[in-house]
Amino acid sequence: MWKLSFSRRRLLAGLALCIPALGAPTAAQAGDDYPSHPITLVVPFAAGGGTDSIARDLARTLADRLGRSVVVENRGGGGGAIGAGMVANARPDGYTLLFATSTFVTNAAAGVATNYDVQKSFAPIALLGRGPLLVVASKDLKLKGIADLRQLAAKPDANLNFCSAGNGSINHLAGELFKQKTDAHMTHVPYKGSGPATVDLLAGRVQVFFATVPTILPQVKDQRVDLLAVTSKTRSPLFPDVPTVEEAGVPDFDISTWWAVLAPAGTPQAIIDKLNKDVNAAAADRIVAERLKNEGAEAYSGPPETLARTLDSELKMWRQVVSKSGMKMD
Repeated sequence: MWKLSFSRRRLLAGLALCIPALGAPTAAQAGDDYPSHPITLVVPFAAGGGTDSIARDLARTLADRLGRSVVVENRGGGGGAIGAGMVANARPDGYTLLFATSTFVTNAAAGVATNYDVQKSFAPIALLGRGPLLVVASKDLKLKGIADLRQLAAKPDANLNFCSAGNGSINHLAGELFKQKTDAHMTHVPYKGSGPATVDLLAGRVQVFFATVPTILPQVKDQRVDLLAVTSKTRSPLFPDVPTVEEAGVPDFDISTWWAVLAPAGTPQAIIDKLNKDVNAAAADRIVAERLKNEGAEAYSGPPETLARTLDSELKMWRQVVSKSGMKMD
């Protein structure tokens, strides 16, 4: 009886040692099994905008490659901080991802209050695409180019305003950089999104907008605003006759907005590598590439390290702009 009991105890002890190994898959096993259920792609802006459209095309294409649904969830508010915070605090298993734009970094540089750290709370997956901003002006000003804008902005009594989608947005900091490089006198007017900013620009209540292409392209095409320049290093294929800000006489002005996918920090490397491969392939797919092209951008392909370097370099650059401007965020 004693021998039987002892044998049973040994058997149970052996099984207990095996159970943790069976219940805790390695990172490689996690990558092999991934994905086993639908993925949520969090877009930190309201539905219906240009960023949302790109994200939805990516989600459809990515779902085809992964063989699982990729569900877009819009979590707007806080200039993108609410949605980003949701992903930063999600389980790091590859099933909750963030569709980020350059405002993800400019918010951090400007000191917008968040419950996450841009560099420590996320695992970069892939940079999806890049595109310029468009410098546009109200028709009331009758400006023909950057030289006209600089001439007007040189007068402190010109009462010149530039609008943005909110404090810390890419539109805001691009305008601040322009002011610093040209000694322009312009007052920043923040809005709760690009939509309201565009409405007031069209009404002449604000005069200048460093706008993303998806935001302002319809108004440019309808000639409801004057397009002065593009902010990237090279001209936009959409507007080959429109000069860059640098070509118009402002040295070292090279600003672009971008779209990228990130996961919560701690996501297994095998899952990051798989997602990087599939996001790169999805960005090169006709549907996504055509969407980016129509938005004045181009698809991008690279390893997670490229996105990490982009976050690091742009965070440093925009922090310098913020520091020089002396701006204080609420």
